[in-house]
Amino acid sequence: MAESGEKGIVKWTTIIIISTSLKNCEVATALENQRHKIRYSETVENGAIVFPRSGVAFLLLDAKECLMSAEEIFIAKIEKFINIHQNSFLVLCAAFHGLEEWNLMFKIQQRFLGKNFRILPVHNAVNAISLMCTVAKTTSKPYIDSICYRMITTKAYVTEQSPVWKTLQKITLNSD
Repeated sequence: MAESGEKGIVKWTTIIIISTSLKNCEVATALENQRHKIRYSETVENGAIVFPRSGVAFLLLDAKECLMSAEEIFIAKIEKFINIHQNSFLVLCAAFHGLEEWNLMFKIQQRFLGKNFRILPVHNAVNAISLMCTVAKTTSKPYIDSICYRMITTKAYVTEQSPVWKTLQKITLNSD
């Protein structure tokens, strides 16, 4: 899952399944350059990138293409993607997120409200890769355990240091 990089820095790597439709895409090339183990598949949805060890899947869509196509087409594609992948994200790429793009995101959010589906607005491939890798890394087994432990520790510390908690302790001690 991880390998040693320069100067003792641990570089995170994982297995990624990418749709063959993205084989010549800038995102796929950049992920390959990061030394991830890439597998191309014709069985995943066009535009999909799946991180199996993390249990997350991303669907890459260009906002301009969605705006130019019929709404039913991209909605059907998203619906199919959500039905296959339990923890799914839509990576909606636009150089500039103007009113049309935000309205598009709003329509998609309204349509899929209540589903385990999130939209990540990005501006370019570098932005998309950064977000996808961050989500995948934080949901992978060793990292999620570490995050949960730190959250529990922080919660306990905040609770113990809380003025309300200290007041309740004083009240409890005085009532005995």
